[in-house]
Amino acid sequence: MLHIVVCIKQVPDSREIRIDPKNNTLIRQGVPSIVNFYDMHGLEEALRIKDEQGARITVVTMGPPPAEKGLKECISLGADDAVLVTDRGFAGADTLATSYVVARTIRKIAETWGHVDIVFCGKQTLDGDTGQVGPGVACRLDLEQLTYVNKVEKVDEENRKVRVHRLLEDGIEVVETSMPVLITALKELNKVRRASLPGMIRAARYKPTVWTTADFPDLERAKIGLKGSPTIVAKTWVPEVKAVKTKMITYDSPEAAAAQLADQLLTKDMQTLLDWA
Repeated sequence: MLHIVVCIKQVPDSREIRIDPKNNTLIRQGVPSIVNFYDMHGLEEALRIKDEQGARITVVTMGPPPAEKGLKECISLGADDAVLVTDRGFAGADTLATSYVVARTIRKIAETWGHVDIVFCGKQTLDGDTGQVGPGVACRLDLEQLTYVNKVEKVDEENRKVRVHRLLEDGIEVVETSMPVLITALKELNKVRRASLPGMIRAARYKPTVWTTADFPDLERAKIGLKGSPTIVAKTWVPEVKAVKTKMITYDSPEAAAAQLADQLLTKDMQTLLDWA
């Protein structure tokens, strides 16, 4: 049976993100968290493969203890097991340090529950928006990698082959490669299902496996957390809000309103030309 690992991340809901005007940082307190939606499309594809030909699905995330909520959501949809990697030593990790810890976690998952055939990641996260963690994990684990996938055409367990469609700027690329493989999912890949009542009941009772730095005795401490993160944010700022003058046009007929709008635009264009002159 195939063993599929799905990497997820809990991120601030982008619809609720606010910026502190004093220090120009994200206000996280009181902002709800959601599972990164690109990751959810990766999970959905893993579930589709499970439905069609059978598979074991393990979901993994690195984050603070509240990230357990995201793992439970994945369990409610049909994932079999979930692993939360959490420790203060992992805090402040950039994409380099994150990919190192996630790769080590996937190795430990393989040692615990059997070899891993496919790893799904979202193409990027809503907060970091870099698209670097998935390829970074693939490089560290020496996996074939298929990025920007909008269709998984075939998973051939017997011949250890996977064929996908990659969405590129100038068209679609059809690629076939060998397992084990890492796939980064686009939102066009599928439509995420809703949890069933039995799934929600199972998720409510489920306790994810929790691993800390103590569970990785050979982990190189210089490669995790802030120490292992060469990325430095030198400055952040909020774009200046500029007031825009508006003028309402109200007339009895659409024709009269259109004529007045045309006059206003012509006057504005003429004024702009005079200013340039």
